Amino acid sequence: MPPAPSLVSGSHNHSYDSASASASASPGTGPSDQQIFDTANAATPGTPILSHSHLTSAGLQAQKRAYRQRRKDPSCDACRERKVKCDATDTSSCSECSSRNVKCQFTKETNRRMSSIKQVQDLEKQLEQVQQQLSHLRSVMKDRGSVNLDHEIVRPPILDFPVVGPTPQKRQRPRGIANLERVRSNLRDQGRGILKPPPPYEPHRSPPASLSQFPSLPPKPVADHLLRQYYSSVQLIIPVLHWPSFSHEYETVYRNGTLHGVPPVWCSVLYNVFACGCLHTAGSSNSRLVEGKTYLEASRMLTDLWTDEFTMDHARSALLTSIFLTEMNMKSAAWVWLGSALRISQDIGLHNEIGPWPVIEGETRRRIWWAIYIWDRLLSLELGRPVMINDQDCNVDLPSPVDDHFIQATGIYEAPDAPQPTNLLLATVHVVHCISQLFKVLRGPHIATSTLQTFDKHFDACMATFPSQCQINATQYLDPRSLAPMIYLQNARIVLHRHNLSPSCPPDVRTAAINGCVAAARDTLRLLSRSMRTPPSSPRHTSTTSPNSWQSRLAAAASAMLCTHVWRCVLFLCFRGEYGAALLCVRVSANIGDVRPVNAACGRHITLFLDCLVAKLRRGDNSDLETDEELIAYVSGDLQGNTENSWIWQESSLDLTSDQNETQQRGNAEGAYGTEVGGSRRITLAEEEIEDWGGWQRVEWILQHLVSEQQRRQSQSIDPPLQQPGEQRFLDPRGDAVGPQVSPGSSDRISIANII
Repeated sequence: MPPAPSLVSGSHNHSYDSASASASASPGTGPSDQQIFDTANAATPGTPILSHSHLTSAGLQAQKRAYRQRRKDPSCDACRERKVKCDATDTSSCSECSSRNVKCQFTKETNRRMSSIKQVQDLEKQLEQVQQQLSHLRSVMKDRGSVNLDHEIVRPPILDFPVVGPTPQKRQRPRGIANLERVRSNLRDQGRGILKPPPPYEPHRSPPASLSQFPSLPPKPVADHLLRQYYSSVQLIIPVLHWPSFSHEYETVYRNGTLHGVPPVWCSVLYNVFACGCLHTAGSSNSRLVEGKTYLEASRMLTDLWTDEFTMDHARSALLTSIFLTEMNMKSAAWVWLGSALRISQDIGLHNEIGPWPVIEGETRRRIWWAIYIWDRLLSLELGRPVMINDQDCNVDLPSPVDDHFIQATGIYEAPDAPQPTNLLLATVHVVHCISQLFKVLRGPHIATSTLQTFDKHFDACMATFPSQCQINATQYLDPRSLAPMIYLQNARIVLHRHNLSPSCPPDVRTAAINGCVAAARDTLRLLSRSMRTPPSSPRHTSTTSPNSWQSRLAAAASAMLCTHVWRCVLFLCFRGEYGAALLCVRVSANIGDVRPVNAACGRHITLFLDCLVAKLRRGDNSDLETDEELIAYVSGDLQGNTENSWIWQESSLDLTSDQNETQQRGNAEGAYGTEVGGSRRITLAEEEIEDWGGWQRVEWILQHLVSEQQRRQSQSIDPPLQQPGEQRFLDPRGDAVGPQVSPGSSDRISIANII
């Protein structure tokens, strides 16, 4: 092969690099991606590409290779065979091939380099044409107000899921130096006011003096009952107390009959335990809420946040206050108290496990930190707000998967035949670990299918860590107190898929989002149905008001997050037309009733959605509900309260005068869920708002009617109007005719077995 000719300005010659020529020498092999990229960015058609070797050797060999500058361009195959002059250019065939009507091509062994350059130039032209077409399509779609195509090029974030099961690897700390006792002593003394030695090297200070006045203690039987309710509900999920130690201190207080001499912050924790115990006690909901708020107010008066010497009890008290306020549907206040608990825990070093701790204290520190971590993730997901704890800031081992009575001063023991631990802290940690990664993908306009599949695999790995009775496909009775971790996981699934309901997503993506949410709702229904059975330890025929009935157990174990999750399930099941499954979820909510203030708000929203749905079905607008933006907005639920991902407020005006007047009128009314904590008043629902939606009985009536209509249509295999001539209707408490007259206790009521 002759050496490549050098270039002269103004000449129409080509230069070739031996490496690129050999790379493209094989027949049928096109240029590499790097060649196309370099050509498209560094040259225009007809402009030669200079290699580094050419630039350095062209000047040295100019005279030696001058005769090669007069060499003509390679001829095409036809001209080479006929031995005639070829006038082919980079863009047109030669005149000889044009006159003979044959294809002007360069395929001979000596001409393949020319063919390679022409391939690159042809690809450049095709790429330019495709870019022009894409630009035109984008401008057309933008003018029509359609989906923004720019979202298609958004790359999904890089996800970093923690491995489910093993203890996370801790960061390495600087190597210690021996014989620095004098330095440590001097810094403890002379460095006071400038630095604090990290725990546990900070000297222990005496607890603050006892207060002169303490709130009165409840009677011992009442206190014992509240402690049992707390242990079987909050302590089961978030074990922030070492129960044997706390029980010993509790018994000592009641043995003495007074709180004098006890640190106020421990008393604050005790009253928070009483308050949370009231939330899970059977009885009148209003009286329990009032009693719980009394204990919470006493705890707040005993909490000193102006101190500069915080302890684990300060973190416990703030966390339990946040939990109680969440159950009271005071989410903003709960968010603030969670922030206090987090900052206190970081101040005392719970987020960074260092130093030799006693066995009980070291394990308790880990459990308090992971409890705050869990609550940070759960409340952030519920409110749609950023998490406050960065995973990179966690340098703590996972808690031990044993019950409190196995954690003793001499070590952590567990018998080989010990039953599975009653607390679900470790399983909950695995579930909420992925929420920080979930927030990464929620920042984008939509979530890619591959990302959804990655999350599904992680959720399956989390589910595998649950006990056998907590698996989705299990059939045995499931204690309602064990529902929490599974509900948290299913709720995360709904929040993940619901994000793709955004109007910026194409129709097929929105359909897939609804399918994902409905699948999570069905799995939730399987779990709930197993909790709606008579417990094996109870008599077969147990009264619904008995503390051992499934109704009482489910109501006592229900949390505000369970209520909102069931509400989301009802919305998606109704939207997809699975009214029987939705009816079972509604019966769960009806059984909870006014035990949780947020439950009534969920019922009012479901009524709004069902009224809109039934009205559209009556008009025959049921051909494609997935394109109905009003229904999709209602189905999205509290997503419209998110400051980043809501869309219904984008085109709204800022004239809020009428809404403010209505809110003020409601605020002046005395509400059943008005809360008075710390002298401030917050009203979730007023009396008239609690009564205006007809209650859960009306929701059941509507769903029973939709089920019967659906069954009738399926049996007749036709699609008649929703209301037939002469069909008897009933009037619900609001006076609207919504279906056949079926009372909740009649024989026509659909049983749970039929729904499943």
